[in-house]
Amino acid sequence: MSLKNVLPGRLGFGTAPLGNMFRAIPDDEARATVEAAWDHGIRFYDTAPFYGAGLAEERLGEVLAGKPRDAFVLSTKVGRVILDEHETDVPDFGEKGGLFEHGNPNKILHEWTAEATERSIEGSLKRLGTDRLDIVWVHDIAQDFHGDAWLAKFEEARAGAFRVLSRLRDEGVIKAWGLGVNRTEPIELTLALDEPQPDGFLLAGRYTLLDHEHALTRLLPMAQEQGVDMVVGGPYSSGILAGGSHFEYQQAPAEIIDRVGKLKALAERHGVSIKAAALQFSLAHPASAAVIPGATRPSRIAEDTAALNETIPAAFWTDLRAAGLVSPAAQLPHKA
Repeated sequence: MSLKNVLPGRLGFGTAPLGNMFRAIPDDEARATVEAAWDHGIRFYDTAPFYGAGLAEERLGEVLAGKPRDAFVLSTKVGRVILDEHETDVPDFGEKGGLFEHGNPNKILHEWTAEATERSIEGSLKRLGTDRLDIVWVHDIAQDFHGDAWLAKFEEARAGAFRVLSRLRDEGVIKAWGLGVNRTEPIELTLALDEPQPDGFLLAGRYTLLDHEHALTRLLPMAQEQGVDMVVGGPYSSGILAGGSHFEYQQAPAEIIDRVGKLKALAERHGVSIKAAALQFSLAHPASAAVIPGATRPSRIAEDTAALNETIPAAFWTDLRAAGLVSPAAQLPHKA
């Protein structure tokens, strides 16, 4: 099933920040942010066990428990099983560093087998306080493995998670499944398989104003040929495009800061918000079904909604292209 037939709109809410990403967020602030998303008409919510070792799922579920279940679409991920045991040290998340060091203290099992997939789904249903999921993503297969090591994890997922999720979709237990990753290679490899095939993918950080070349030249043509849709995660590149200082979960390097400065200067000349440019760029490709920025404050939700609906003059996109700040092959909201 096409993701565009499952998703209720083009703007969703990514809940990674609710897992205390980068900082400890008060419960009332997290609750108010989810309520703000609902009040602004957002009906697609994406989460994962990994986000704060279950904390984001718990916080999201607490609010959504009071909403009609048929009124929203819910996605979560498999690949990390939350254990009852607690960590004694700050957990090591590889490339993502101490991203969720303020989350729950539970240990996390990184596993993509069939048994782990089923355990992960059971845990998510419990934390979310719901009886069903709409979309399930296979999370971060290649995140912390380099060279050929990630291929072994991919094969583990192919023999385990892929088959479990395909069966659940075929049985009507879930509506769709796919990969939720921040590298293009696992999706490219998946799309090259004879079976089983996903319904779409969640690509984080790889189709943004700052990073889109590889997805454009390799991944997206494959996806379009097969009619597979994309949800764009991390449209603000870990926050650097929304006034933050992080890029790829770390402090942004000088070259990224310089590029963002050029983007902002161009946006200011045209009276355009950089958030609007970022969101609308990520949605302009025909394969883009939705975009899911994260937030931890209610005001950010209002900003995202306004950014999606902001009118951006065609001249901005023309100048963006002329300045070499986007790929010549990139789809733009207005032809340039």
